[in-house]
Amino acid sequence: MHDWKSELDALVAETIAFAKSMKVEIERPRSLSKEAVERGGLSAPDYGGSERDEIKKRVESFKANQERFMREREEYANSLLRRIRPITKV
Repeated sequence: MHDWKSELDALVAETIAFAKSMKVEIERPRSLSKEAVERGGLSAPDYGGSERDEIKKRVESFKANQERFMREREEYANSLLRRIRPITKV
């Protein structure tokens, strides 16, 4: 029973030695400039207005996206059914 413990200790020691021998530098992501954020379609929150207005804008944006997704799903389903109908009519 003592044998597996010594093997485990040897494996852990070997792993630690291997990890220390690796020279890896992790590059931290740079923060995006304001120009890059604006170009990407992201907008910074507008703290000039009231919180209620900000929430209202976000809810309207969410609803618009949900409606667009619903429309796209319906269009896809209709196109799929149009393609399948001639095949299924026997």
